[in-house]
Amino acid sequence: MKIINEDEKEGIVEIVPETLDDLWHLSHIVEVGDNASSKTTRRIQDNTGDKLRSDRGVKKTFYLGLDVENVSFHLFTGKLRLTGVITRGPEDLIPLGSHHTLEVKLNTPITIKKERWPKWAIKRLNQAIDASKKLSAIIVVLEDDTATLGLMRQYGIEYYGPIKGNVSGKRIIDKNRQKNIVQFYEKVIESIRKFDSIQNIVIAGPGFVKNDFYDYLKDNHDDLAKISIIEATGSGGRNGISEVLKKGTVEKLTAENRVALEMSAVDNLLTKIAKNSSKIAYGLKETKNAINLGAVSELLILDTKVASENMGEAMEMVENMKGEVMVISSEHEGGKQLESLGGMAAILRYEIN
Repeated sequence: MKIINEDEKEGIVEIVPETLDDLWHLSHIVEVGDNASSKTTRRIQDNTGDKLRSDRGVKKTFYLGLDVENVSFHLFTGKLRLTGVITRGPEDLIPLGSHHTLEVKLNTPITIKKERWPKWAIKRLNQAIDASKKLSAIIVVLEDDTATLGLMRQYGIEYYGPIKGNVSGKRIIDKNRQKNIVQFYEKVIESIRKFDSIQNIVIAGPGFVKNDFYDYLKDNHDDLAKISIIEATGSGGRNGISEVLKKGTVEKLTAENRVALEMSAVDNLLTKIAKNSSKIAYGLKETKNAINLGAVSELLILDTKVASENMGEAMEMVENMKGEVMVISSEHEGGKQLESLGGMAAILRYEIN
């Protein structure tokens, strides 16, 4: 993501989203009540002459602005849509005051105007810009002849696989076993190389396959071996990927990785809850009360709760009192655990009644 124009006085920032991660970040930066404007395409009916019901109209592209009433990001389609009332556009093509959905597109500038940019929104924007400059990591979990990949994204984990091989068990006599192992490894490597700009690879799994795969990389794909480490897990598949994240392995490799940091923060919270710590608040009512008392040292809030519970001012209150605010993605295990606690929780400076 990059900023191409900024006017602090007017509360205007013009941004170019460059990745799916950028769209995900924008879905939490744009709020109801903001004004957003960008190029859009709309089918315009020709009401002149005899062309009426049978005419589906002509698609036209133009610049349009609207006051946002709804923000929706669809993870699996990678689409960010802003719906609201049109405030700017060619009046000969669209009536001002009518509703329209603006689809935010990659590599297309979008201008966001806020009455006031809160600290948490500016921080989120800067994080997105910084993250776009960093490289991702891939977690490869191997078990027997099955591999599952977890691609680290800003919004969470993107799963890829399972990748299946045709490797017989060690006790079965098969003269082609070694050949099939090589074919399986190359199949996994081919999948890894589909992704660009990978800084780190974590090779994990419950058995010895991970070690054999790493040795194969050292002998045949040294460039991948140099950015790889081995991590033991008790299970394979997605559960194995979750284990790696909870261990903080990726966090150590890429300290700025948001997903690993969020998983670690939620895990720390759950540990304190398990120990019956008195310096914890969770759930909407209890957390808001702690914020109002100025007792919050660290606030964890689910991304979906920021807008739905109108938490912008409360988040800024925490930051103004030198507290930390972390918005947790609802798309990974840590987010689901936080959701079960009411979608927000806080670690407190002192005990409150």
